Amino acid sequence: MEDMRYPIGKFDRSQGPHTPEERKKLIDAIADAPEHLKQAVTGLNGKQLDTPYRDGGWTVRQVVHHLADSHMNAYVRYKLALTEDNPTIKPYKEAAWADLADSRVTPIDVSLALLDSLHSRWVVLLRGLKAEDWERKLTHPEAGVMSLDLMLGMYAWHGAHHTAHITQLRKRNQW
Repeated sequence: MEDMRYPIGKFDRSQGPHTPEERKKLIDAIADAPEHLKQAVTGLNGKQLDTPYRDGGWTVRQVVHHLADSHMNAYVRYKLALTEDNPTIKPYKEAAWADLADSRVTPIDVSLALLDSLHSRWVVLLRGLKAEDWERKLTHPEAGVMSLDLMLGMYAWHGAHHTAHITQLRKRNQW
């Protein structure tokens, strides 16, 4: 039985450093993530959007809003790492954020539009980085020191990971 928490497998922190070609593919994955998510939720009704992707998991609606929350934080983290020396970033309580009213009841179109705009800016930033910029680091109080190169792989995985939660739910429920 597959682990529904990790439909594409867990993120491998040992990957990298990435070659320029690998980085281009990862940036392209981040660029394409909003469209893939939009395709994954197209045609779902309110009841389906409020269905958890697994027992004890977030609803589809919460997953969409989580991606917006997470990727906004990622964008800011990139900017901090590019403008400060190894900044310590502030983590946030993802599960608590997902339980707030904006994540439980806001129409998903709001976060889909946000992701489109956010990823447009983020991809411009990523495509403009120099080779040495990928080595810049930040410190996450729980996860430790991370390079921008590692984070690139992590956020490309993250978008695909949560989109797969939705597509796998659709497949299981034949939606």
